[in-house]
Amino acid sequence: MYRIKKRLEISAAHRLELNYESKCQNLHGHNWIIDVYCQSSTLNENGMIIDFSEIKKLISDRLDHKCLNDVLPFNPTAENIARWIVSEVPHCYQAHVQESENNIATYRI
Repeated sequence: MYRIKKRLEISAAHRLELNYESKCQNLHGHNWIIDVYCQSSTLNENGMIIDFSEIKKLISDRLDHKCLNDVLPFNPTAENIARWIVSEVPHCYQAHVQESENNIATYRI
């Protein structure tokens, strides 16, 4: 099995829709660290699972320097973003989304 990991750093804002009072309901930003994990038992004709630049296009180019509420069709929690990344990147089986030093969400299939 072949496996790769692509790390992205993006700057993006969001506000959370919550059923309790929280300062996170206000628009605020993070310097997100995102780890994308892909695997495949075969490689494409270029000898890759997926080109690292394709992962960047699919994730970073769509989210960097954006308000995530404006570009994602769900409440942009770290958990929901991790699940979305796995669904968007071919061969992706896991994503880690770090919104701050001690706050990391993981989604894995």
